[in-house]
Amino acid sequence: MVLTHAQSGEVIDIRPYGDAIDKAQSIALFKFAQLEVIRLVFPAGHHMPSHKVSGAITLQCLEGEVEVKVGDHVTVLRAGHLMHLKPQVEHGLRALKASSILVTIVL
Repeated sequence: MVLTHAQSGEVIDIRPYGDAIDKAQSIALFKFAQLEVIRLVFPAGHHMPSHKVSGAITLQCLEGEVEVKVGDHVTVLRAGHLMHLKPQVEHGLRALKASSILVTIVL
């Protein structure tokens, strides 16, 4: 299946899924040479192991609750919370509730 990204000027709906979150899937919204935006959808309990990305990132919780582990420090992101991480910062995620997160990566 070919992934279709949003076109320049196209409106992208990032409102919470609400009750429909159980049927939602993660999706790359758009990507350019220097920027990628992804909407991650995690069921409760889902874990993304610690990893690094080469560029700076933002994590914006759109709904639910997600633990973000950076080093030995754990922070809970709730709907409306935003976090940024510098390039090459190791981090892991764990959904405490069904969640969707808007991730922006500087490539």
